[in-house]
Amino acid sequence: MKWTNHGTYMEITPPMDFNFRECLVFLGRSEHEILHQIRDGYLYKLIKINGELVLMKIGEASKNIRVEFPFNILTQNVCEKAVAYLADWFDLNQELAPFYEMASQDKVLHQIANQYRGLRIIGIPELFEALTWAILGQQINLTFAYTLKKRFIEQFGESFSFEGNTYWLFPEIEAIAQLSIEELKKLQFTTRKAEYIIGIAQLMSEGKITKEDLLHIQDNQQVKKSLMAIRGVGAWTADYVMMKCLHHTSAFPIADVGLHNALKLQLGLDRKPTLEEIEELAKNWEGHQAYATFYLWRSLYV
Repeated sequence: MKWTNHGTYMEITPPMDFNFRECLVFLGRSEHEILHQIRDGYLYKLIKINGELVLMKIGEASKNIRVEFPFNILTQNVCEKAVAYLADWFDLNQELAPFYEMASQDKVLHQIANQYRGLRIIGIPELFEALTWAILGQQINLTFAYTLKKRFIEQFGESFSFEGNTYWLFPEIEAIAQLSIEELKKLQFTTRKAEYIIGIAQLMSEGKITKEDLLHIQDNQQVKKSLMAIRGVGAWTADYVMMKCLHHTSAFPIADVGLHNALKLQLGLDRKPTLEEIEELAKNWEGHQAYATFYLWRSLYV
């Protein structure tokens, strides 16, 4: 990916089909989100590079992505790691032309694919965060899931304050691996969810689950099987993680409530579609199910 270091900031040349404004709409969907902030058209994100806290101020410059670093020296290493993170977060290495070609002929997707063109799947680059967030969201509404996530981050995450604003990092795997069930239950986690999240942290801290290992598996079904072997991970969670962290474009969380609500809206139904009806609708989406799902989710936000 082409990028240029301008000394005090850098510019990244994104793919042709990239709409920063559309990505901000999705990122701004919850006021309870504390892992990034949006102010005056800029996106602020704290990450850690080689143990050093790095704050990125991300905006647009013509057709490029402009990234400023308010308190960091812009070294080659910082630039390379920041570009890699943003490419992962915004799925910038994905070629979207085949998806748009398919969607243009699809009765469900043709309008929203055109309306939100340039929106990319906003990923979760860190596997532990992706698994934790997916488990937190099981069988509860999105608002309460964000509340639990905020409590979790504020209790166990690392923060940095700069010019009157506080920025947060997701909790470290090693810290969560050492927690007791009771410590998470104090935050209103269920016993099961506390067990699942601590258990995953322990497995990951021991190197038994890694993103790298999962990325090396070529077969989609084998990746899903590997994820579902983890306690607390069912089919929906596996598909969600494959979609949001591992960039599997054929991942399809078919039982997702948001997907059902979006399809009901797009099809003008007075009920949610059945799984059989969704399977029939999705026959045309083969290889693009993740993007079809993401665009349908986007259609739920005004």
